[in-house]
Formats: sequence, structure tokens, C-alpha cells
Amino acid sequence: MAKSDDKDTETAPKKKGGAMKWVMIIVVLLIVIGGGVGGGLYAMQAGYFGGGGHGESVHIELPRLVPKSEEVRGGGGDEDGHGGGGASSGNHAPMGKGGDKYASNYYAMEKEFTSNLRDSVHFVQVGIAISTPYDERVVENIKTHEIAVRSAVLLALGDATEEQVFAVEGKRQLQAHLVKAINAVLKQKEGFGGIGNVYFTNFVVQ
Repeated sequence: MAKSDDKDTETAPKKKGGAMKWVMIIVVLLIVIGGGVGGGLYAMQAGYFGGGGHGESVHIELPRLVPKSEEVRGGGGDEDGHGGGGASSGNHAPMGKGGDKYASNYYAMEKEFTSNLRDSVHFVQVGIAISTPYDERVVENIKTHEIAVRSAVLLALGDATEEQVFAVEGKRQLQAHLVKAINAVLKQKEGFGGIGNVYFTNFVVQ
């Protein structure tokens, strides 16, 4: 009988030790998993993953719509040169009935665009200007990413047909296509488009 008691007392510590080992492993795993989740939440709050979080370091202010009442026009004064100074000089555009609610900020791209037409021996040469109802940051974005914008414009022009460029309605469709192409580039690069319209300052088909 004494021998069997000895065996029981020998195996008991082993079982105890094995159970403790598994408890320790589980505790370590929980600490590692908990630390990873906690670190991820902290990183998201700090804005390291581009989330909205509460971290001030990732706060990006989007371009602001400019009301028509704040639109500043060049010149100041009338045709005779009167009224050039002061707050009532007329630099701020009045709000007219039926007019646009927001100001139009224009930017003419310096170089013209030349592209072959789709399935045609003809090519088109155009000058374009863009307008945006947002503040100067949209124009700055275009200047910053001008190479990518020019590439998108050329691709859009290369997809135009003879019928499109010779018809007024076709030109309007091309304008809308260019707006989408430029906004797509700005959204990809800056997360915000903002282009309201594209205007042709020159249009030649040869």
C-alpha cells in the first residue's frame, strides 16, 4: 500500500506542473494579443493609419466653397478709374438673381494640348481653363500635380472622335469628360476633386 501511495505522490506534481505550464502559455498569449489590439487602437487614434481619430496631426482641412458674396474681382473702380479704394470699391460681386451661388475661381493651363483623334487621321489642339467653386487650394492642387493632370487630359482627348470635335454637343460632352478625368487625378492624389467645369480657350482640328 505504501508503494501505491508513493506513485500517486510522484505523479501529482507532474500533473500540477503541466497544468501550470499551459496556464502560463495562455496568459502570455492573452498579453501579446491584448497588446497588439491596444497598440492598433492607439495607432488609429493617433492617426497613423489615416483614420479620423482624435489625433491633431492628421487633421486635413478640405477646400472651402467660396460664397458669391466673397468673390473678389480684379480691377476695383469703374471704367473711368473711380472708386479704386476702400471697402465699398465694388471688388466684391453682388448676389444677382439667377446667378451662381458660389464664386468661380478660374485657372488657365499654360501649355496647349495636342492629340490624335480616335480612328482618324486628324488631330486636335486645344487650350483649356478650369473653374472651381472652391478656394485657391484646388488650383494649387492642379499646379502641384500638373504632369498627372496633363496626362489625363491627353488620354481623354485621344479618346475623342471626329464627330465629337466637329459638333457643339460633342464638344460639351468632351468638356464633361475632361472634368471627370481631372477630378479623378485630384481625388487620387489629394483625396478631393473640386473641378466644376472645363472651358476651351482654343480649339483647332487639323
